[in-house]
Amino acid sequence: MLTHVVFFKLKDRSPEAIEATKAVLTNMEGKIPVLKSIEVGTDVLHSERSYDIALITRFDSLDDLKVYDKHPIHEGVKAHMKTVLDGTSICVDFIS
Repeated sequence: MLTHVVFFKLKDRSPEAIEATKAVLTNMEGKIPVLKSIEVGTDVLHSERSYDIALITRFDSLDDLKVYDKHPIHEGVKAHMKTVLDGTSICVDFIS
């Protein structure tokens, strides 16, 4: 199993903006066949070093992650994220 973890810091860190982006990410659930599981969490500490949203997704293989990356629904999510991100996201991919 491959686990893909991404942290996002948003330009607008208001609770409403964070929840709206969380909904965009959560909306992928059940719509991309290679996406085996998805978890989206929002930060509760709100410290200076905190990121606003964590995305944890799981795939059967690296090839499935590549399919997910190019899936039209994920492409739409990436387009949304480009408009709301404060800089770039941080990612870690590992075998679990």
